[in-house]
Amino acid sequence: MTSHSEQHEQHERLPHSPIPSDLDLSGIRGYLFDLDGVLTPTAAVHMQAWSRLFTPFLEAHGAAPYTDDDYFAYIDGKPRYDGVRSLLESRGIRVPEGEVSDGPAEDTVHGLGNRKNDAFNQTLAEDGVEAYPASVAFLDAVQAAGCRVAVVSSSKNAPSVLEAAGLADRFEVVVDGVVAARDGLPGKPEPDTFERAAELLGLPTTACAVVEDAESGVKAGAAGEFGLVIGVDRGVGRAALEELGADIIVDELDELIPFLPNTASSPDSPREDPS
Repeated sequence: MTSHSEQHEQHERLPHSPIPSDLDLSGIRGYLFDLDGVLTPTAAVHMQAWSRLFTPFLEAHGAAPYTDDDYFAYIDGKPRYDGVRSLLESRGIRVPEGEVSDGPAEDTVHGLGNRKNDAFNQTLAEDGVEAYPASVAFLDAVQAAGCRVAVVSSSKNAPSVLEAAGLADRFEVVVDGVVAARDGLPGKPEPDTFERAAELLGLPTTACAVVEDAESGVKAGAAGEFGLVIGVDRGVGRAALEELGADIIVDELDELIPFLPNTASSPDSPREDPS
């Protein structure tokens, strides 16, 4: 498999074709998928919930208005309460830490996080969620190629999202916010949750690819000894993902299907036929 540095050099030489033509994924035996924004479009649900939380809160505190840029810079990919802390810090606002049991009406770090979670769950229950078709196609292909898969999500809602998307039975290993809290694992941008997923799959990290769309998640992948960091551009931007440490950047994961072992004879093979 080509090295990280070789892949970066090839990416620079091919700005309009970010996947090197000689990409070799045969050394990757496990794929560690972020959930929101990678497998499911729940990032949009999260963005709506965060906006519903912070738009009136920041206005009431006379702070700069909340924007989608704030989501990508301070919240995306982080554990919920860390996202609250990061956003408040960006505005110089201090509130009590509170307790995990704080009600959603309380203006504490935990209360605000719980208020956001209520908004997320309400939207999920009302509207449901469908997985990205291209991501499901890639998931099908990597499993057909004999690779193992795991979900690594900062969200404590990962099981309910997987269930709503019809993906719950596809992942025996799910390292989410509940697991991280239980096991004392620091969240993204630290690599620990991805490392735990690789351990649970029974694979060395060097045989695993991290698949992420969030800044903090790509940083986590780049901070560990993983075989590959795949960035999915859902709004962060290709230049930013590359700078953060992504080795390969795609708009949709099915772009990588032709490069999987046992799924295509060459990179020119049709995407639709992963056999």
